[in-house]
Amino acid sequence: MVTQELPKPLNYNFSSYATTVFEVMSKLANQHAAVNLGQGFPDSEGPETMKEIAAKALYEQSNQYPSLLGVPELRQAVARHSADQQQIPCDWQTETLITVGATEGLAAAFMGLCNSGDEVIVFEPLYDSYAGMAQQVGAQLVTVQLQPPNWDIPREQLQRAFTDKTKFILVNTPHNPTGKVFTLEELQLIADLCQQHNCYAVCDEVYEHLVFQPHSHISLRALPGMAHRSIRLGSAGKTFSFTAWKVGWMTGPAALLAPIIKAHQFIVFTVASNLQHAVAYGLDNESRFYTGLGPELATKRASLESRLQALGLKVLPAQGTYFLIADMSSIMKQGEDDVALCKRLTIEAGVTLIPVSAFYASDQRPHNFVRFCFCKDGGKLDAACERLQKYMQQQRGSAGNGVADGVADGV
Repeated sequence: MVTQELPKPLNYNFSSYATTVFEVMSKLANQHAAVNLGQGFPDSEGPETMKEIAAKALYEQSNQYPSLLGVPELRQAVARHSADQQQIPCDWQTETLITVGATEGLAAAFMGLCNSGDEVIVFEPLYDSYAGMAQQVGAQLVTVQLQPPNWDIPREQLQRAFTDKTKFILVNTPHNPTGKVFTLEELQLIADLCQQHNCYAVCDEVYEHLVFQPHSHISLRALPGMAHRSIRLGSAGKTFSFTAWKVGWMTGPAALLAPIIKAHQFIVFTVASNLQHAVAYGLDNESRFYTGLGPELATKRASLESRLQALGLKVLPAQGTYFLIADMSSIMKQGEDDVALCKRLTIEAGVTLIPVSAFYASDQRPHNFVRFCFCKDGGKLDAACERLQKYMQQQRGSAGNGVADGVADGV
């Protein structure tokens, strides 16, 4: 392929990004027919009633531009959901916004809230969109690294991260990729620092219903003194297992939402109205589905965890999401990092995972962790575990070298 020489430089930020490890690993998985446990979406889908309503709305509702804020039915449902699930009341007319997935909401938040030179505090590891959007709007990302194995907040480091330049802290709980659910004590520490430094909070809570008992999700916005300084994001993709729909929502005080709405207007303007009608129905009528996600995923995780431990791998604790982090030090070759390991496992073992170092923006990062996505059907999880077992036995030189016999049990 001939590379065309461009007469003028393109956007420096986006042009400088390398191909993401997610794209690299997915392409490699396809090339080698690997079982892909890297991609962060479930194999199962959400309620049939919502599909039916989305299809029906194409014929019975308008197919012209809906309000840039979102259809009233969904904004009302989002407000009810906020009050019911987190006891955070909000005015549906002035404190809700429907977005093209939570990622667009995040982009609009960065664009609407930040000026060049502002500082944004984030916890590492992190969703890669955060770093990209901060760079694009000229904000300085201030990273605070959660400490394994329990992904604890380093209290003193967090306190030092706040300055008079801090515009907001971005809190993702339940957390991708670690599965950590922030405790009330941790959230109170963050709330105290936000109020002490008079800054805002953006709460990425797309996994709010993917929590394992007896743990529970608490929104930072629900804490005293935080409602008027926080924006909260949710996702129909995660709540209803319809990731292709790309319907998200934001709630927050009208004054904070105002510039975000302007950014949203110029990025996408609006969201597919038939899908909005379906999500509105789901929030009001399909709570049984989304409240059942936590117990269902907890069962899958526990089974996968036991099988990985039987293979001699160390699994780090988590309280939610559909991600599992494992320490792969015991099977890494000398000089090998997590990226090289994931490529080797894809090519040689036929199992694709994601290196956790890809979730860091700073140079100092661990290189011994990988992320498993376990919201897959049982057959796929079985195949992945069986392939890993076979490969690790081959690598160790014999089938009877301490690898547990029970790893072939179903997930």
